[in-house]
Amino acid sequence: MKIEENKNSIDPASGAIIMAIGIFLYASIDAFTWVNHFTAKTMSVSLIVLAAIIYKSLMKQLLNKSDRSLLLAKPVPSFVIGSWIAGVSVLSNVAVKYFPDMSEAVQVVMLFNTVMWLGFMASCVYQFKELVKRPTAYSPHGVVLLSTVATQSVVIFWVKLYPYLPEGLLIGVISLGVFFYLVGMILIIIRYVGGNRWTLMDDWPSTNCIIHGALSITGLAIVSSGMLSGSIMMMFWLFVFVLLIGVEWLEMARAVKRVHSLGWKKGIFTYHISQWSRNFTFGMFYAFTMTMHDNPYYLNSFYPFHEEFLHVWAWIVCLFLIAEIVLWVGSSRYLLERKSKERVS
Repeated sequence: MKIEENKNSIDPASGAIIMAIGIFLYASIDAFTWVNHFTAKTMSVSLIVLAAIIYKSLMKQLLNKSDRSLLLAKPVPSFVIGSWIAGVSVLSNVAVKYFPDMSEAVQVVMLFNTVMWLGFMASCVYQFKELVKRPTAYSPHGVVLLSTVATQSVVIFWVKLYPYLPEGLLIGVISLGVFFYLVGMILIIIRYVGGNRWTLMDDWPSTNCIIHGALSITGLAIVSSGMLSGSIMMMFWLFVFVLLIGVEWLEMARAVKRVHSLGWKKGIFTYHISQWSRNFTFGMFYAFTMTMHDNPYYLNSFYPFHEEFLHVWAWIVCLFLIAEIVLWVGSSRYLLERKSKERVS
């Protein structure tokens, strides 16, 4: 979604960039032993600088009455605010990982992020009510599941730095995220099963990968808090794994159709900000699997499979992220060149 009235506005979904790069630095990067700690810290500092630039523009838009009204006017696009909250949460975990001395400063940032999350929760309740009234009128897709992603991202940080929080609070917030997921999925299913006619190529957006990504981050929140038994979590992991395969199989089928119809460049090698959601969901599934694998509490018969899977999946996460960054840089260069030509003319 873009704010069309202001050509200089940053895309409201830009928080997904921080989510995608951040989850790689938080989890997947550890699989590459040849990346030394100094390099990882340098990358994290670069991400913090990038985040500062992006969030400065996002906050400026949020404080602007016309931009804010435009963002909240449509129920489905309004959920992109969840990417802002999840982005700050992931970035906070990255900062604490590489700069533990910054813990107190990060806690202050997360305090503001928690307040923003509360406001987002109120917005989610209102927007979900609007969607439930007319489920086929707004064409809901995976972006509505950012309500779950934002909620669980906050829990993961709470568990990390606020171990004294009551278990009842954590259970309640995680359950809220699960509730939002169920409501969102029902709306998405109604859209594709009982709604208007649709095609895989034109009506299946990249954000639908959040269908499995929202469950991955839910799994990470549960594993981090140690609330459910190992056998239950293993069944949950297996369900998410099967769902990931199913959704990404549809994505591959969609890619084939797009290449056949539009060619390679326009079909799959054209940048769109929604593509970052895939990088995040891939990275989050790695983080979920890695956290289970590293915890002896979840030791089970899948342990050897997880060992091999994590080696392969780390490369998939890395290669997809590099590809997306290349597309992003290429797109940004093209836009700068176009703006330069417009000024000259």
